[in-house]
Amino acid sequence: MNKSLLSTISISLALTATTVFTSCNASSEDPADIGGSGTISNPVTNDATALSTVNGVYANWQPLSSSFTFIIELNSNKMISFEGEESEAGPLNSRFEQTADTWYQRKVFNNLFLGISTDNDNIKLVNDAYKNGKLTEGGYRAAIGKAKFLRGLAYLYLVQLWGEVPVFTEEGGSATERQPIDNVYNQIVADLTDAEALLADYNGDPVTPSKQAAEALLARAYLAWGDNPLSYSQVQAIATEQEDPEFTTTPSRLEQAVTYADKVISSGKLALDPDYSKLFGRDYESNKRGTNEHLFTIKHDGDKNDAQGNHQTHCAWTFPFQNGENGRAFNELHTEVADINLYDDWKHEQPSDKRLAKTYFTKLKNPEDGFTYTYYAPIYTPVNGKGVDQSYEDAENLEITQNSVDRIELRYAEVLLIKAEALVQLGRNKEAAAPFNELRRRAGIAEVDAPTFDQIKREWDYEFTYEQKSLLNSLRWKDLVASVKKVKDYEHFDNSYATEGATGRDGSQVNSFFAKIHKPLVAKYNNVKGRHYRQPIPEGLKGEDLGILPQNPGY
Repeated sequence: MNKSLLSTISISLALTATTVFTSCNASSEDPADIGGSGTISNPVTNDATALSTVNGVYANWQPLSSSFTFIIELNSNKMISFEGEESEAGPLNSRFEQTADTWYQRKVFNNLFLGISTDNDNIKLVNDAYKNGKLTEGGYRAAIGKAKFLRGLAYLYLVQLWGEVPVFTEEGGSATERQPIDNVYNQIVADLTDAEALLADYNGDPVTPSKQAAEALLARAYLAWGDNPLSYSQVQAIATEQEDPEFTTTPSRLEQAVTYADKVISSGKLALDPDYSKLFGRDYESNKRGTNEHLFTIKHDGDKNDAQGNHQTHCAWTFPFQNGENGRAFNELHTEVADINLYDDWKHEQPSDKRLAKTYFTKLKNPEDGFTYTYYAPIYTPVNGKGVDQSYEDAENLEITQNSVDRIELRYAEVLLIKAEALVQLGRNKEAAAPFNELRRRAGIAEVDAPTFDQIKREWDYEFTYEQKSLLNSLRWKDLVASVKKVKDYEHFDNSYATEGATGRDGSQVNSFFAKIHKPLVAKYNNVKGRHYRQPIPEGLKGEDLGILPQNPGY
């Protein structure tokens, strides 16, 4: 195997990995800490050490919990960023100005490939130990199944965000030669099919990958593959244009998405939690609520070392409660809800939707001082509610510095919506009603007899807003440019908000915050292009040339 890329990445990440490996709590299933030792030279002598060695790959997943947000959510119409200076990575992604040296692209790409390299080495170690009689059949299956599950997940993110990427396994391959899209998906399917056969059934603990989690990822992969990902040449043709390509599908792959979603559903192991508002707090971890909606989560313990917990905890709630320029509110966060329209439009369309109040906070009581802080115009925009953990009893622990909420990668709700969408794309709209309406019943909104594709797309927004699906869905649906340009209808896109002290469209005086909102919204509208169907192939974390050519079109 070509090791040039891997050695470069390994050097870049050495310090990060060392920090995170020692910081994780043990799951109820695994005998070793989630972080494990992280040292692939440690001998695998029994089932416990095999699993501990495989668990070392989590060190590469934990730093990504917030980083995915800065790519996936900021490269959409849903969020903007005020992270530090305008030249920093958050604002660059918010304005569609990312390049090969933009931090979050480098961080995600490098960590995913280092994780794949670690999986490859671990698979070799475990296979050798098994051949030498050091492992039981159960120990072998658990370790190899987990390693292939995580490798398949890593490749799935890579191919969706970067397109053609190198493919290498424990059996060889090049770490620098980009492979056709179908080759990458074939590897994903192979890994996840092996994981499905090796892993045990879901037992209520989402920290441990399971047979059903592998099937859910297969459903996700086949849906993305079935929506015909763009090739390099197709992106190149539209790289400098503000236009979307034609949306086409491969029905046989969509049928596979339905098949694997059905496997999860028919297992009877999973169910929707009846209370949507409880899905994102601490109660869901390790199935404390007694319902099985979370298929797979990544463990965090709030160690203050880049292990930033569930989804947007770092992004949406970095600072404590404090008085803003217009009274009790908050200072500018790393990421902001793009505009009040996202809240207002949803409220207008579905006023009884129970998910709205959890997705957007307009007010939040500080348990420390008893004050209620307002986050809605004319003070500020609403807050991403899924990024605020309200399970703590004091305000300090609402901050990232103490947050240990696990990252949710897979929910049963996604399986239902994957099945519904695949059926609609296959023209079987009436069949799609059953899984589709399960979500709507929980939300308290009207059921439909035969959902349309537009209704499916809107349901993804309702159910999964700020759960790092926005960009990935737009890439599948081939509506990236059109969806981003919807910002022209937002309140603060209007030129009346461009200047502090002016009178805004709503008749209020424009404060500094709203003047700052205006700029990235306009930039989104002007900058989004066909090239953004791919992220730029990045440098190593320390600026090294990774040797992966050619660069994606337009960068």
